[in-house]
Amino acid sequence: MGLDVGSQTIGVAISDELGIVAQPLKTIRRKSFQEDLDELTRIIRQFDVKKIVVGLPKNMDGSLGRQAEIIFRWIKSFQQKASIPPIPIVTWDERLSTVGATKVLIEADLSRSKRKKVIDKVAAVLILQGYLDQIKNRDESSLSP
Repeated sequence: MGLDVGSQTIGVAISDELGIVAQPLKTIRRKSFQEDLDELTRIIRQFDVKKIVVGLPKNMDGSLGRQAEIIFRWIKSFQQKASIPPIPIVTWDERLSTVGATKVLIEADLSRSKRKKVIDKVAAVLILQGYLDQIKNRDESSLSP
């Protein structure tokens, strides 16, 4: 499962069972941490999620700033308060994921109002797909002679 955690929404993407293709699932409108946690827990159970990839907002120079600290605190709270068995959570550099998502949606000729409704889950897809591609490429390179 891929997450694009923002201050107002959480974009959610899920991969196929083989871990090859990321697909948009939904955008959660944030209400309270507990309600967000409950919704994510339902998704984790429904899709039998084995790993969570959370977008990590890095500065353009690759350093970690205030937003990254917020994400690390969110992950720690999630791990402490989730009513599910522990699931590995990894972070993935999300620099330009929203920019990339916007570009994809503009190319798809979606209006600004429609883009606003789906941008977060498309960003989550880009985060998750980037992670899946990296895992696939690493596995393939280990097979090389």
